[in-house]
Amino acid sequence: MGAFLDKPKTEKHNSHGEGNGLRYGLSSMQGWRVEMEDAHTAVLGLPAPGMSDWSFFAVYDGHAGSRVANYCSKHLLEHIITPVPPTVEAVKAGIRTGFLRIDEHMRSFSDLRNGMDRSGSTAVGILLSPDHFFFINCGDSRAVLYRNSHVCFSTLDHKPCNPRERERIQNAGGSVMIQRVNGSLAVSRALGDYDYKCVDGKGPTEQLVSPEPEVFEMVRAPEQDQFVILACDGIWDVMSNEELCDFVKSRLEVSDDLERVCNEVVDTCLHKGSRDNMSVVLVCLPSAPKVSEEAVRKDAELNKYLESRVEGENGWMEKVVYLQF
Repeated sequence: MGAFLDKPKTEKHNSHGEGNGLRYGLSSMQGWRVEMEDAHTAVLGLPAPGMSDWSFFAVYDGHAGSRVANYCSKHLLEHIITPVPPTVEAVKAGIRTGFLRIDEHMRSFSDLRNGMDRSGSTAVGILLSPDHFFFINCGDSRAVLYRNSHVCFSTLDHKPCNPRERERIQNAGGSVMIQRVNGSLAVSRALGDYDYKCVDGKGPTEQLVSPEPEVFEMVRAPEQDQFVILACDGIWDVMSNEELCDFVKSRLEVSDDLERVCNEVVDTCLHKGSRDNMSVVLVCLPSAPKVSEEAVRKDAELNKYLESRVEGENGWMEKVVYLQF
């Protein structure tokens, strides 16, 4: 679905920051798509009493336009944060309520209400307290946790073919055809997409497309937790959880510039054939891989070898092959 350009737009949007014992970098690229529909959020220190040592990161993958993704990137957090004391169960309930609240709020926007804008967006995020991770997912963007040099956790993609999702879609009078809701939408949960949320007699979480997130809470393990990656399906379409984490680990051993590492992820996915918008947020925890002199030396040798063979962009493509295989 969606139209493509004759050649990809490879300019990148970057950002980075440090605080609360974390470092993060991010990169996004329009790629082959005619419009950039991704958005993101990165907040170190939440604007709520007693939550200055909490952080929030998210990636939003818009479809049929960027309206919903952009609005959520600016306002989802304020709908999630509540004055309730931040116990684990209260936080999980607040996240769920916040998603339903912002989805209902956006429905009132005239362009979304009257069908002039039919956009929707996935949302994947992580809320970090000093003691817990709260992984949040609505749609098919994905978050992974790399702990003790292994992929320890991954969110679950919300696809129409999943039995639980299919059951809800069919109960709402819809169907799953060519792995899409009513043969059209490739995700079964999303914010926006109000054309799929107008079944009379059904609540917001019982519609063809649900705005309800899944929330997974995990206790942090400071000695073992290394990094978290949030990315849209433009990244995951061409790299598995293990491939991406291994790649990021190898690049962190060469550079502590997180923007650079994220840029290399995006470039690699473009050269591996991704045709979608691409966004990645890398959150490094205190036990993240450190730069290794041996890894730097080997990388420099590889660069020198490739420069002797191929110049420019083709050199990076050949390096991708070496790094991957």
